[in-house]
Amino acid sequence: MTTTRVILSLPWSSGNSEKLRGDYFQDTGVTDAVMKIARKELREDKLIREQSLEQMREWLRQNQDVENVRTDDLFLLRFLRTKKFSVFMAQQMLLKYLNLRKIQCHLMHDLDYLSPRLNKLINDGYILASPVRDKYGRRVIIGFARNFNPAEHDNTDMARVNSITYETLMEDPQTQITGVIHVGDFKGMTAAHVTCWNPTEFLRMLKWGEQSLPMRHKEIHLVNVPSAVKYVIDAGKSIITKKMKERLQVHVTVQDLCKKVDPACLPKEMGGSIPLVDMIESWKQELATKRNTLIALDNMRILSDRGILSRNGSDRNNNGYGTLGMETMTGSFRKLEVD
Repeated sequence: MTTTRVILSLPWSSGNSEKLRGDYFQDTGVTDAVMKIARKELREDKLIREQSLEQMREWLRQNQDVENVRTDDLFLLRFLRTKKFSVFMAQQMLLKYLNLRKIQCHLMHDLDYLSPRLNKLINDGYILASPVRDKYGRRVIIGFARNFNPAEHDNTDMARVNSITYETLMEDPQTQITGVIHVGDFKGMTAAHVTCWNPTEFLRMLKWGEQSLPMRHKEIHLVNVPSAVKYVIDAGKSIITKKMKERLQVHVTVQDLCKKVDPACLPKEMGGSIPLVDMIESWKQELATKRNTLIALDNMRILSDRGILSRNGSDRNNNGYGTLGMETMTGSFRKLEVD
């Protein structure tokens, strides 16, 4: 397949760079170029990695508030890398991740891409990861509002397909290090897309997701955004961190988008060279390799949230996430009229 040849020919592919010797990365296929990023941006080296992993495992062994949590390197390194090897912060994120999966189980469990409703969204190209990494080795997640039919699907379908995308990508050590870029094409978005979410739940998931999902979000690009939807974006920006606000860019046209995102990472329909249908098939092949791993995530449990600290390091509010004050924002969602 053309798509497969493209991703394997990139300089970031593990097949084209010499692997580090005598190290964890020799077995995972992470290249020297990627390891340099890990050292520079994450303070990661062999000693720090091994010590941090052992501390995480010992903490899980002694923690009576969780059960059946994965202790393999790849899973624990998700959190350590996101938190730049601050073990305490990685532990907190892991607890929040488990707690979010518990509280929002209808949105984050049963992540089987072959489930009929989810598989249809994937086949329709609602969301996928491009097989081509950008020049920094980052994966590009692309979503198309027009490929989500709110008459056939609800917010549960949307959230679960998004979760499948994120969980699949985070099973790759290179992506844990280099991070991801998000591209959202809002062409064809209607009021029905917006109102399929309860405003409070949508904003809560946005806020909690940033705190709880172990991902390095490097850039967010939105294009073809209807004027009315900008109110939703403004509401979202009011609750995310300053860092994420600075990484969010809204583009008027696809041509403007291509000035910021390498067109080679985008489908042909957005100025790239690979047809969207080929990208979808490549993505389905990748999903198949991680299907059983994602399904098994439901075995993990958090029994109590008492170990989750609030921002001030003491008491917990709202199941360990704090009061977000989002109820005051719901009015602008309900009044939206999308062109």
